[in-house]
Amino acid sequence: MKENIVEIFTDGACTGNPGPGGWCAILRYKKHEKILSGFEQNTTNNKMELTAIIKALEIIKRPSKIRVYSDSQYLIKGMTEWLPNWIKRGWKNSKKEEVQNKELWVRLCELSEKHEIEWIWIKGHEGHPENEKCDKIAKDIINKTKINKK
Repeated sequence: MKENIVEIFTDGACTGNPGPGGWCAILRYKKHEKILSGFEQNTTNNKMELTAIIKALEIIKRPSKIRVYSDSQYLIKGMTEWLPNWIKRGWKNSKKEEVQNKELWVRLCELSEKHEIEWIWIKGHEGHPENEKCDKIAKDIINKTKINKK
């Protein structure tokens, strides 16, 4: 019997850094799949990576077992390695500077607390189907928005 696990695949993209950005999250539970995506006019790649997982976790209302797959070392290492020290230091990094994107990290922490989450890094642009799909959707949103603004 397959475990009751929600799988989330995420990616963010940015043209320029900062610049126009897009994000995508694919949520899968048993036979159900939901794709979320969005755009921000002036943002960074790291913000888009964090936004994708935040938006995905926001729609999961019940405490769940979740596997998050991302090609973002920033997201995965942030959640699995750096976070405890950031919190211990009052959201300061090892250089005693405020953690970048603090408001997004705080929100991600709040959303993560009610779930049991496994954070899995996957190598980007290596043919992982869901990662490639997320990447394409995030980039397509940027391109469509640029075209519509002309």
